[in-house]
Amino acid sequence: MTFNITKVREDFPILKREVNGKPLVYLDNGASAQKPQAVIDAVTQAYSSEYANVHRGLHYLSNLATDKYESVRSKVAKFLNSSVEDSIVFNSGTTEGINLIAYAWAMPRLQAGDEIVLSIMEHHANIIPWHFLRERMGIKLVWVDVDANGDLDPERMIAAMTESTKLVAITHLSNVLGTVVDVKTITKAAHDLGAVVLVDGSQAAVHMPIDVEDIDCDFYAITGHKLYGPSGSGAIYIKPERMAEMRPFMGGGDMIRDVGREVITYNDAPMKFEAGTPAIVQQIGLGVALDYMMDIGMENIASHEKALRDYARERLDGLNWLNIQGKSLGKAAIFSFTLNGPAHAHDISTVLDKKGIAVRAGHHCAQPLMEHLGVSSTCRASFAMYNTKGEVDKLVDGLEFCQELFG
Repeated sequence: MTFNITKVREDFPILKREVNGKPLVYLDNGASAQKPQAVIDAVTQAYSSEYANVHRGLHYLSNLATDKYESVRSKVAKFLNSSVEDSIVFNSGTTEGINLIAYAWAMPRLQAGDEIVLSIMEHHANIIPWHFLRERMGIKLVWVDVDANGDLDPERMIAAMTESTKLVAITHLSNVLGTVVDVKTITKAAHDLGAVVLVDGSQAAVHMPIDVEDIDCDFYAITGHKLYGPSGSGAIYIKPERMAEMRPFMGGGDMIRDVGREVITYNDAPMKFEAGTPAIVQQIGLGVALDYMMDIGMENIASHEKALRDYARERLDGLNWLNIQGKSLGKAAIFSFTLNGPAHAHDISTVLDKKGIAVRAGHHCAQPLMEHLGVSSTCRASFAMYNTKGEVDKLVDGLEFCQELFG
């Protein structure tokens, strides 16, 4: 299929609105992407004419909701190229997925003195659960820095691994720098040492094709709201052999087979890790979002975004008063920056908002990286499949206005 930016933009109704009297330029996709009409329609239909609880009902609506809900598992497996449908566990997003692994796999298997290797680029969702283990169990966290361009040399990660390394937790794509990490090479080295690998795919999965079987990672987490799907939706891929090693995460309905006064028996995986009434409609919406992306083609999306990245890099590099963090050649279309002078990132974001340009400002849930970079916060413009070169130009115009105002 040929990528048609005009058609893609027509599919996202919010892009037709104005903000502060200006056409919306939405460049906050790294935080959360907008939703195509197909997803909005699917959510509306599920609530308005098809809603019921899933799995145990025998009536028509329950069976319909169950079929639609469970069909998403195969869609996620296809999207991540997992040949095992039951390797997909539904959750509310990457944060819950990583906490699941920390509690259900790591906590019973690690002990004081064991090491978890992390990069300095990790999002807090891939840091805090491991700090819990550090505080409660005496686990050691080992940090690996990026170089001056924001690249992460796999050899640095490998050099940080020892016989005490039990887990490597690594982002596939930095939400601040846009750096793409060679997770396949890192995974092989970790496995050679007997360690397992968790990949945070929150950012990567929306920008490029993902193949968990080629990467050979043990866990791969994705979050729905960044994938043009509803908030509260998500999933984590878990290798079957790792899944067999995991205890239940939460107790409640669906994750049990039998409950007695003195004994319980657990359901089979993946249900074993999906307690309680799930986010039925949100997951159905996620399935439609994945269909939408796969219909367009992940290679087509990646190609369009690479062209945007190259154009944005050319335009932004021409602003000698703009400080861009992360200059990896193969980065995604994510640009974090500050301006020379006294302007805070929040000031820049506020001024850009007056021109209808939505960017994010702050530490981006990556405070260790901010400390490493020597900044307290940055502005971040993160691009998606529906963004255009004309919107890059509007961003540059807005930044030039900021420089005139604050410089």
